Amino acid sequence: MALLFRELSLTPALVQDLRRMNPWWEGRPLPVLPVTRRHLVGQIHRRLEQRLAPAVVVRGPRQIGKTTAQLQVLQDLLDRGVPPPNVFRVQADELPELAELSEPILRLVDWYEAAVLGATLNEVARRGEPTYVFLDEVQNLRDWAPQVKSLVDSSTTQVLVTGSSALRIELGRDSLAGRISTLEAGVLSLTEIAAFHGVDLTRPFLDDDGLEPLTRREFWEELRGFGREHASARGEAFRWFSERGGYPLVHQRADVPWPLLADQLNENVIRRVIQHDLRVGDRGSRRDPALLEELFRLACRYVGQSPGAQLLARETQRALSANVGSQRALQYLRFLGDTLLLRLIEPLEIRLKKRRGNLKICLSDHGLRASWLQEVVPLDPPALAREPHLQPLAGHLAESVAGAALATIAHLDLSHLPAHGGEPEVDFVLTVGTRRIPVEIRYQRRIDPLADTEGLRTFIEKTANNAPFGLLIGQTDEEMVVDPRIVALPLSSLMLLR
Repeated sequence: MALLFRELSLTPALVQDLRRMNPWWEGRPLPVLPVTRRHLVGQIHRRLEQRLAPAVVVRGPRQIGKTTAQLQVLQDLLDRGVPPPNVFRVQADELPELAELSEPILRLVDWYEAAVLGATLNEVARRGEPTYVFLDEVQNLRDWAPQVKSLVDSSTTQVLVTGSSALRIELGRDSLAGRISTLEAGVLSLTEIAAFHGVDLTRPFLDDDGLEPLTRREFWEELRGFGREHASARGEAFRWFSERGGYPLVHQRADVPWPLLADQLNENVIRRVIQHDLRVGDRGSRRDPALLEELFRLACRYVGQSPGAQLLARETQRALSANVGSQRALQYLRFLGDTLLLRLIEPLEIRLKKRRGNLKICLSDHGLRASWLQEVVPLDPPALAREPHLQPLAGHLAESVAGAALATIAHLDLSHLPAHGGEPEVDFVLTVGTRRIPVEIRYQRRIDPLADTEGLRTFIEKTANNAPFGLLIGQTDEEMVVDPRIVALPLSSLMLLR
């Protein structure tokens, strides 16, 4: 066995760590897992069962339950009779020794085949047995995508990859074209929040089988009706979301006061990203944590809006008394977007002619803003009505919530349309194939059927946009819009999509 370690360049300590991560090999149990499950677990199972691609990639921000979902899938596989040695899991962000290995994924699989399986993955497959390789937080490994490509091209196995970096996972997706199926994981959906609190909101309204329903007006009318049918449960779940946001921790521990949970979010999500995930850049260059913190603070202040790079640079200079250029400010903002703490929505591009406009800032969860700025802004309509002075800010937050929810729909092309040439802006545009669906967020108590739909009507009436209808997202089910080309529904119903 010592010779095997030397041949494969694995130290005994690393081997011990790997065995600790895979206790089922010795008949020992997994860690105790939450009873409540995210929809992500079922989505992963469907991808693995369909076998449309040898690798499934799940990306999403830290602490939203990717690792827990992976372990729940793994436990299900073992419970269904998959032989324990046939499952190999590596949590890449907990094994610093991997950085010293050349092609660490392939070397680990070499060791796994020799020391655990006692056969190659292909030999096990020829016996009619499935094998699974689970890689958690894989963006921490250099050149992970070419290694996964080599693995799935040479071996019959299924790989599940999770990661918290949009850019690194996206680059990997490019080099793995045709070999992966991608899932976007955001914070808890409204149906999941309901489940955490023992409320039945049934299933997500948008099935995990394509985007075509989004192009049909009838689908959105049915969603509006679904929301009304479940108004009581929807309202209760939305109140929880309004008060605490969508991170699993804050709903698993509903008994803990918000200030304590806010400290946990700041420490385990925001500061970990800024001080750990973004600390070192390309070629080992160190990034400025104070600048990252200030850009995140500004992102919270300008949530749901599209501030220009020059504005961000000026405010950063004032706050830090440092010379920060607009390009550097924009670059650091994109670094934060890379971690998926932010969803940066690009301006719409039509006919290969790019519209002038800035990135729209949507937070992955409004709870991060509440924790970082220590400022709670209610989204629940009755609570907001008691604090009408917060209405404008709540409108921006609602736009951010809608953008973040839509951004987690896999393969959906989401953009925004800035005001241009006398034409009004459109908050979001959904592009599915050749069709575009404009979306306006009007998070206010009363809707003006003309003034508040001008952007939608202008967009729909422009033939080049190929927009069959538009969506108006408000506070309640009571919004009345007489234009038959516009479907109006509350934000709480929009959140029932996923």
